Amino acid sequence: MHTVLKYLGTVAAVMLTVNIVPGITVSGGWTTLLLVALVWSVITMVIKPVLSILTLPITVVTLGLFSFVLNAFLFYAIVWVVPGFEVAGFIPALLGALVLSIFTWLIHQIL
Repeated sequence: MHTVLKYLGTVAAVMLTVNIVPGITVSGGWTTLLLVALVWSVITMVIKPVLSILTLPITVVTLGLFSFVLNAFLFYAIVWVVPGFEVAGFIPALLGALVLSIFTWLIHQIL
């Protein structure tokens, strides 16, 4: 039950992010939002830790700023997987990843 609540919290965070950040659109309705939340959850649990380790030297040299670029790239990668989800460029991807991470963290803290 806890996993379902965390997933629904991620869905709420995705919905808030799409409504707040300009340049991010969802054209498939709830199905697309649910799929985006699922893909984002898988990316943050499986792919992000591996890429964080592989890019550790660049992250150290840039004093941690490259982690924002990595998050933006992973957020933009959702576009390739989920039809109906559009991101208009790097800046909306960067803002979307940042806002989504903050909202997800806040909602999970509340739950």
